[in-house]
Amino acid sequence: MMNLSPIEIDGHTFLSVSVELPKTNLLVVTNDKGYIMCGALDVALLNEKLKDRKVIAGRAVGVKTIEQLIEAPLESVTFEAETLGIKKGMTGRDALLKMI
Repeated sequence: MMNLSPIEIDGHTFLSVSVELPKTNLLVVTNDKGYIMCGALDVALLNEKLKDRKVIAGRAVGVKTIEQLIEAPLESVTFEAETLGIKKGMTGRDALLKMI
């Protein structure tokens, strides 16, 4: 099953996407600037092979719901996210607010 729904964080609207897959869930919260995602996100690929795309993204591991993704500390972030002040260890919520 797939669920798309808007969520509001401190007065800003983001889109949450959750996809139930066999034995795992794919979780994303995004806006038109960037996104945070569950452990399925390959930050190294974005930083190395797709660096020219300047993707703004962060990865949280061990999360099973959108709510957990928003509150979890980011395990890794892209180089482009770092230019916005998004850092490893920052909550998903704080990272999203830097993407405004």
